[in-house]
Amino acid sequence: MIADDYQSFADAWEGRATIRTRPRRIIENDEKLIYPLSRQPLVLSETFTRECAHLRDFALTQSLYKFINDVVIFETEIVDKTARRIAKNHFAIRFPFACRYDAMTIVVDEDYHALVAMDFMQQTIALTGIEPIELPREIELSRAIPAALTLAPEHLRSAVELICVAIAENTVTNDVAAFAKDESVKQSIKGMMADHLLDEGRHSGFWARLVRIYWHTAPESDRESIARIMPVFIRQYLTHEIQKGFDFTLIDHLAVAESVKQALKDEALAVTFPINRHHPLVGNIVRFFNSSSVLESPCVQRALADYLPGSISQGSLQ
Repeated sequence: MIADDYQSFADAWEGRATIRTRPRRIIENDEKLIYPLSRQPLVLSETFTRECAHLRDFALTQSLYKFINDVVIFETEIVDKTARRIAKNHFAIRFPFACRYDAMTIVVDEDYHALVAMDFMQQTIALTGIEPIELPREIELSRAIPAALTLAPEHLRSAVELICVAIAENTVTNDVAAFAKDESVKQSIKGMMADHLLDEGRHSGFWARLVRIYWHTAPESDRESIARIMPVFIRQYLTHEIQKGFDFTLIDHLAVAESVKQALKDEALAVTFPINRHHPLVGNIVRFFNSSSVLESPCVQRALADYLPGSISQGSLQ
């Protein structure tokens, strides 16, 4: 794809964007879960099940608050920052007006997603009476993108930023899809995630197309430099350290004996997600590299060999 071939999704945004088409969702006072059990392994651990089952809803509510906090950081501090600079033509990589118009719709969408998330936090506090514990001030991307940019030569920093944000937007889309399908969760929260997914599907395609436009014009030497940086970004992005820190804070707020807290922390430390081709999010990342055409480059195949299925890592792309 070259820039002149870009087709705006302006009409789709006007007709389908959630900010234009969805009413406010009100959280239900019912027996369904406020957050999926599968997304908080702590509550499924042996010690929690035995000693803290009565605190399940407290732990899940705090996990929802962290999820909302993560959404707000991601949308307003990561995606908004890059999309806004592209929209205002302040980005080092220049894109045609149609791309910049679509980038501004993403700014609107992402800030609206953050607003909806904050609304759900207010509603949840009012419904449950549970106040949030101290929430992280950053997400993994807050560290991963700067780490990648530090390795990039000056003239490639915007390109690396673009690709990192595109990876994140494509990864979160699949993550949101799984959340939206969980039948154990309150319908309003599932609906919020489905609304989010409707917009994010459009966003993920937008970022992949922008990366494709850039990649088709990038010199081979620049492609090689970027390829060498990607494994560093992926390792930083997929780390579990911030989540573990939150889980420890959550454990400290549980009204249980210190011995139980220590047992819970020991079990939390035992939960690991090796960052390799078997990591649950690596498949999403590889699909993005495929859809954006980046994975067609041999230098990227070599750099990401540890994350690719055997047939692709040997250069046989399907």
